[in-house]
Amino acid sequence: MRPLTRHVLLLGAGQTLGFASSYYLPALLAAPMAQAIGLPLPWVFAAFSLALVVSAVVGPAVGRRIDRRGGRQVLMQSNLLFAAGLLALAAAQGPIGLWAAWALLGLAMGAGLYESAFSALVGLHGHGARAGITGITLLGGFASTVGWPLSAWMEMHWGWRGACVGWAGLHLLVGWPLHAWLPRHAPVAAAADPALPDGAPARALPRAPALARPRRTAALLSLVFAVAWFGSTALATHLPQLLQDAGLALPQAVAVASLVGPAQVAGRLLDFGLLRRLHPLLAAKLAAAAHPVGAVLLLVLGAPAALAFTLLHGAGNGVLTIAKGTLPLVYFGTQGYGERQGVLMVPARIAQALAPVVFGALMQRAGVAALLLTTALGALAWLALSALGEPPAHWPDRTTP
Repeated sequence: MRPLTRHVLLLGAGQTLGFASSYYLPALLAAPMAQAIGLPLPWVFAAFSLALVVSAVVGPAVGRRIDRRGGRQVLMQSNLLFAAGLLALAAAQGPIGLWAAWALLGLAMGAGLYESAFSALVGLHGHGARAGITGITLLGGFASTVGWPLSAWMEMHWGWRGACVGWAGLHLLVGWPLHAWLPRHAPVAAAADPALPDGAPARALPRAPALARPRRTAALLSLVFAVAWFGSTALATHLPQLLQDAGLALPQAVAVASLVGPAQVAGRLLDFGLLRRLHPLLAAKLAAAAHPVGAVLLLVLGAPAALAFTLLHGAGNGVLTIAKGTLPLVYFGTQGYGERQGVLMVPARIAQALAPVVFGALMQRAGVAALLLTTALGALAWLALSALGEPPAHWPDRTTP
């Protein structure tokens, strides 16, 4: 097995576990958690928002550490943080314990989710990591498919506290060994050249050519990612109700909403196949346009367009997740990639934290017309991508093996 393939499998499996036990945990455990602790349900979701804010704050520091030492150690430590946070959540008896546990889980999310996995892969493979980033997101896309049924099974048999303990055990028994199998850090400058076959002598990769306006490029990318993650989190929280507002009955709304996950995976498979031959900027622009197009169809046609909207929204999200890893690599190169990922994602994490509350309040007032907000934001993201301009011309193209 090629080293890149092996590393993608290890990192992708770690992402499936990380997302299933954090990002997708409140969907099934928030209600019993709130009931047992004696708190209103919004308090639990607010604690989850706190975790997202904490992950944003620690992101740049985590990225700097990965740049210096590689991702293996950081990801192994994230498994310990996940386990500690989940055990603290299982032991929570009131609001202070609940919020402290989610703050600890926020540290784990900042150290152990996509940005860290992407940075670890870039640290090992340089520009050869582009195809691997797609592979990591393909495996991570099954987090809800695996996580929700497993959380439901554990909650049914062990209660929500037992489910948290079960997820903590999986981080210690599965996640930590997976990341321990990663190689120790090899600096990007000495990493295997992506243009060379495995085992060939390595040579230093070129330093990133200077961008004419790097701060402008970084600001535009941050805007794109913030818009994408606002829309993704808002719809992940409210899509079944939104589809009901559009005219679907509850069973139909749930069935159609459940197709978001497969649509995201399909979008990533499309990126790995057909879109791989396109420039990553063009692929990102097509993905950014998917949600606005689907939203307009739903707003104009109503319930008959619900399936088309859901599939377009999911596929666009799937490709934009890959763009989060590849566009910074294309525009800025490998030097300081980890820290840059952390900085670029700060606005996105804050947007994630605000999305459920903001979009939910708008839905209460406007119903399905709340999509006018995400449609306008999606158009803004497309314009921001269009304003980026061409990246440095002599970076390896996307089809480099």
